Amino acid sequence: MSSVLKMRLLVLLGLLCLILCGVQVESKKYMRCELTRVMVENYRFQKTLMSNWICLVEHESNLDTNKVTRNDNNSKNYGLFQINSKDYCTEGRKGGLCNMKCEDLSNDDISDDIACAKTIQQREGFKYWKGWSRYCRNTQNLPNLDVTCKLSQLSPFRSPNSY
Repeated sequence: MSSVLKMRLLVLLGLLCLILCGVQVESKKYMRCELTRVMVENYRFQKTLMSNWICLVEHESNLDTNKVTRNDNNSKNYGLFQINSKDYCTEGRKGGLCNMKCEDLSNDDISDDIACAKTIQQREGFKYWKGWSRYCRNTQNLPNLDVTCKLSQLSPFRSPNSY
């Protein structure tokens, strides 16, 4: 193999690596207690509802910020909270009841996901999410975050908004 061909191959592999690494940086797969801490400390979620939120996210997206699911009605669910493109966001541009671009909900910045999830929860309650209705409605199925994540020891410290 000639040295020019080797150089081209190395450059191509380097570019491919940069592209793949760039995609991975934009998404995050949380652990249960890590997301609990972030939601309470950074976004001031009420501790009394945290088990519902975590159960919901575990069953909707498996704690993956990058998850996108296609539905039978040709809509899609986006991100950590699996927010639907039919009502709450619009594909390709800002829109929907949350006035958000759906694609912005499937990256590692969860602040927009949280703002929209709060809107949905206030409008429709947890019942909006099928994962919550199927698996989390019965309080006996909710995770005990005080035991597993030391929820009672967490305290909000950043945002003035309470979700």
